[in-house]
Amino acid sequence: MLKLGQRVYIIADSFEQNLPIGEYGYIIALDRNADNVFDYVVRVPKVNKHFYVPGADIELEEVLFQQEAERLEREALIDFALATKNEELFRRIMNGEEVEPEAETNKEVQSKDDFIRQINLKAWI
Repeated sequence: MLKLGQRVYIIADSFEQNLPIGEYGYIIALDRNADNVFDYVVRVPKVNKHFYVPGADIELEEVLFQQEAERLEREALIDFALATKNEELFRRIMNGEEVEPEAETNKEVQSKDDFIRQINLKAWI
């Protein structure tokens, strides 16, 4: 549930009530009535009006920024994969698999005593 005063963007118009899609607004009221389809009252300053909107028609500004950043990152990775002719990276991105950074191996040298202690523990078990 969104809080009062949060800045939201109108992303859809499910009930075709001529909402200004793409405009921002502020939540000025919550409708807790279970019989009503509208969840919020949003004030849109650009058109100087209040709108009753369902929760599915609005999205937080932070969420939209995060989605845009992920989209730009994906496009940049695709461009990089094409420029470097990295087929494996390209296929992973296009198939929707998560791209993992290469794991850094820890090449820490163990002392002789620690190595013998570790072998003895494994042998004892």
